[in-house]
Amino acid sequence: MSKFILLILLCLIGFGCKSQTKINKDLKKQLDSILVQDQVFREYTDNQTTDLRKQEIARIVGCKRDYLDKNIWTLITKTDSINLIKVENIVQRYGYPGKTMVGEPTNTAVFLVIQHSPKIAKYYPLIEEAGKNKEIHLTDVAMMLDRKLTEERKPQIYGTQLEGKFITDKQTGEKRQIIYVLPIENAKAVNNRRRKVGFETTVEENARRFGIEYKQYTYEEIKKMK
Repeated sequence: MSKFILLILLCLIGFGCKSQTKINKDLKKQLDSILVQDQVFREYTDNQTTDLRKQEIARIVGCKRDYLDKNIWTLITKTDSINLIKVENIVQRYGYPGKTMVGEPTNTAVFLVIQHSPKIAKYYPLIEEAGKNKEIHLTDVAMMLDRKLTEERKPQIYGTQLEGKFITDKQTGEKRQIIYVLPIENAKAVNNRRRKVGFETTVEENARRFGIEYKQYTYEEIKKMK
């Protein structure tokens, strides 16, 4: 079991998180559930997730492995849609439920759901303010800013966003997928910017986590990939 999921589950059953007088326990419980739902299917798709862990996830969600293999992204899309409705209702009532209100790692739940939604532009100011108030980590704010910019087809700042594209192999004529880091503004200084907001890896190290070597591209170069 991943350390992240384990920490969430420990919080759900009342261990591993220090009690705080201002914690909204009912809201925390709701957000912990949303956090697990957001992450568990995505963990299944991670290329670092072991086969044994995938079997464990299948038991947790009550699905067979072959069903998950075929339908995992449909399940993710459905779950994201349901979670977004819940999160928008929570934000409307409480504002951003950050570290002070629900503790850690529960304070990342709303961020993650919005990060996986089509409403980043709408909610980015909320996330940015939560970061300034130290209710979430600045790395979370950085990731959402990068996603917002890349969705607008602008260069990202911290190099957190990757993209995949199918191209035709000139020698075999077969289509294959390539994955690349989307364009970065002033790429030479990106690792310095990453360190300043708290990332522990370089852009090169982060790319290798996804099984690729970092290479600089412009949007025009990506557009020409065939």
